[in-house]
Amino acid sequence: MDIINFHSILESLLFAAGDEGLTIKQVAQVLEVEEARASELVEDLKEKLENDSSRGLTVMLLAGTVQLGTKKENAPYLKKLVESPGTSTLSQAALETLAIIAYKQPITRSEIEDIRGVKTERPLHTLMSKALIKEAGRAEGSGRAYLYGTTKEFLDYFGLKSLEELPPLPDKNEDEFIQEEADLFFGKFQDQ
Repeated sequence: MDIINFHSILESLLFAAGDEGLTIKQVAQVLEVEEARASELVEDLKEKLENDSSRGLTVMLLAGTVQLGTKKENAPYLKKLVESPGTSTLSQAALETLAIIAYKQPITRSEIEDIRGVKTERPLHTLMSKALIKEAGRAEGSGRAYLYGTTKEFLDYFGLKSLEELPPLPDKNEDEFIQEEADLFFGKFQDQ
């Protein structure tokens, strides 16, 4: 296989890995090469992307993983996208779902639907696309449903330093109290 194919495959792998990234060992295993060769390929791709001004991506080495990221010079445009009104508002359904996840995480989709009483596929998709929630593992038992939790972006979006800053729940830890408290907290952000 020639180096161009390795770069193409590596770029696809890094895209698919997302924020999790890949270790050099994982890259080596998938590409069926030695770790030293995998490191060379990563460096080659990094150099290729950085030197091509028509490309918007770069390779980043963070905490022992290799990830795709956006070029720094494109940051002003990404900031506009994130701050634009069309991307910052959340529907009532998304806010309710987010509140449930924030207070009960990690939680499965069926548990969220039991609390809300309605389907939550679309609100979950919206929250995932805005990076406010993430898959936080798998539940035990049959089916091994995805567990959802909040992200650092969630904390940033609501101006929180940690989840401990969420308003406390009443001593009675019942779902309607959770929803009431969450509605009060998240409601003030709905019109942003």
